Amino acid sequence: MKRALVIATAVVLLLVGGAGAFVALRDDRGTEKRGSASQEFDADAEPEAPRKPKATVPWPTYAFDAQRTHLATGFKHRPPYRKVWRLDGRDTLEFPPTVGYGRVYLAQQKGLFFAVDAKTGKVRWKRNFKRCAASSPAIGRNTIYQGYMDFVNCPQGRSGATGFLIAMNAKTGKRRWIYRAGPVESSPLLVKRTLYFGSWDRRVHAVDARTGRRRWTFAGDEEVNTSAAYSKGTVYIASDAGTLYALDARSGRKKWSAKAGDEFFYATPTVAYGRVFIGNTDGTMYAYGARSGRLLWAKRLGSYIYAAAGVAKRRVFTGTYDGFVYSLNAATGDVTWRKPAPGAVHGSPTIMNGLAYFSTCSTCGSEAQRTVKRGPDSTVAYSTRTGRVVWKLNQGKYASPVVADSKRVYLTGRSYLYALKARSGQRGRRR
Repeated sequence: MKRALVIATAVVLLLVGGAGAFVALRDDRGTEKRGSASQEFDADAEPEAPRKPKATVPWPTYAFDAQRTHLATGFKHRPPYRKVWRLDGRDTLEFPPTVGYGRVYLAQQKGLFFAVDAKTGKVRWKRNFKRCAASSPAIGRNTIYQGYMDFVNCPQGRSGATGFLIAMNAKTGKRRWIYRAGPVESSPLLVKRTLYFGSWDRRVHAVDARTGRRRWTFAGDEEVNTSAAYSKGTVYIASDAGTLYALDARSGRKKWSAKAGDEFFYATPTVAYGRVFIGNTDGTMYAYGARSGRLLWAKRLGSYIYAAAGVAKRRVFTGTYDGFVYSLNAATGDVTWRKPAPGAVHGSPTIMNGLAYFSTCSTCGSEAQRTVKRGPDSTVAYSTRTGRVVWKLNQGKYASPVVADSKRVYLTGRSYLYALKARSGQRGRRR
């Protein structure tokens, strides 16, 4: 009986200890971590280095550049704006367009693809793929690259669902090649002669931009719906399992991976200052060393983070579903300012000429279990320095709110594409 009592006591102690360890593990994953400028922080690698956008292709990709900084340098646009023209896309325009060769290119959610004259708003050519799209095209070498998902209405989890990446002649829309994969929700990234993107087939794909032939694939742990970012020979991309990967751009070999949060990554990684910034749907913003993969800081911000991070002047900008926009210190993760938004922030910011443009979504999070702020579809411009609201328009909704060329700003709102110009005397003026 004494031996039995000892064994029983030991079992109880093990159970208690195990329960304590389980709680500690959960707490560790949920705790914040403050960063430091002394650890893997390259303050001289300022993405806002002076450079002019290319005249032929001023906005070539989602988030403006290969690092996905969302920082649009070289543009002098400043609100207030006036509408120049409007295009009816006839259904949801979820992701922003790209701009090149005097045209605005965008994919409508239910299969239509438009090439629109940037000056007049007239449709120069149009194609209907009868498949869903929730990504932006990439532009290069007089070619448009666009990813497509399953057939309309794109049921989630359908067995045998397919998708593809298509290359089209920028002038005519004629198909150059097609690369078949699982459904592609990832905006393709063109770096030199290679395209990088993720797919529902749980793979990251690298494809020859000239021929459409596969260079390599990498098998992830879940669907890969984020878009790839690139810096110094490395591709960064994240999965629905909450894993961030750093892959060798030439071979697809994994350099490192990091698991974060209790949920998943919808936001695309942003690379700046020698770090990778990415928000998780658990409401936490994370910063990793771009070379090491070490967690450098983690900051709990709100109920959900679907917005990718924009960066400028050692600040990180993002928004949350509970209706706030944030400016964070890129070195430490400390909040430099926090301002209310009209509603849930679903899309990524665009940082341009000292302003952070955010869009809010009236219908996002309708089935969410945590706080979601109800408010109108809108686009709001905040001062990057102070967070003061400089301009607001009752149009917007999902992804990055504005893109631009040297003449105009373009904004998607629900099913419409708008071209805007600064009112007389406002172009380039700071407030």
